Amino acid sequence: MTDTNPPVLEIRDLHKSYGALEVLKGVSLTARRGDVVSLIGSSGSGKSTLLRCANLLEDSQQGDIIFEDEPVTWRGQGPHRQPADRAQVIRIRTNLSMVFQQFNLWAHMTILQNVMEAPVTVLKEQRDAVETRARELLAKVGIGDKADVFPAQLSGGQQQRAAIARALAMQPRALLFDEPTSALDPELEQEVVRVIKALAEEGRTMMLVTHDMRLAADVSDHVVFLHQGLIEEEGPPDRLFGSPKSERLRQFLSATAAA
Repeated sequence: MTDTNPPVLEIRDLHKSYGALEVLKGVSLTARRGDVVSLIGSSGSGKSTLLRCANLLEDSQQGDIIFEDEPVTWRGQGPHRQPADRAQVIRIRTNLSMVFQQFNLWAHMTILQNVMEAPVTVLKEQRDAVETRARELLAKVGIGDKADVFPAQLSGGQQQRAAIARALAMQPRALLFDEPTSALDPELEQEVVRVIKALAEEGRTMMLVTHDMRLAADVSDHVVFLHQGLIEEEGPPDRLFGSPKSERLRQFLSATAAA
């Protein structure tokens, strides 16, 4: 990543525990404007927790989270620490749209209504303008003909593409993906991978937790390998996947290639 791009999201020395279990042990990373940062590592390494802390869905116990040069303000210490400014939390979450492993679509709403809901209710945008944008986004992710159906009538790949359209509808500064393809079978997974690759080619800022090493290699500007709550190794994808320095990363890549 080059220093010419301003940071969108900075994480400095982040610690997160669940009781006695320390999941993040001091992680620092930066996502710059237009860059794709992929987080890889074994289950339990802290990848998804890091993403949820970045989006303030989880409270961290120590460290700084800085969104577009604006540090999150905290009150309390350690396990009692929580964000001090509710309006700031809403503003940051609005601008860091999250796409989850499980699609989290509202079952009682049509796909179009799912995509429109947050811009209308949270951003207070005009419904007509939001509907136009929502239909364009559904077409963009390849399900423009599914606007008026309900989530249960879609395949998993279609539901995940609807979830991506919903995230884009907020016009966020960055997109956070938490294992967006792991709940899908290989054929449906490729539908979602194509959309993510297209977003990367547009120059969107993204942070991606993924088990798909090919996806990470194809779309990333920077790859971070987490191991036991710490960054074991990081760098550009060609170096990390082509000539890893860490023995633990070599073992991990060998195991994923064999899977």
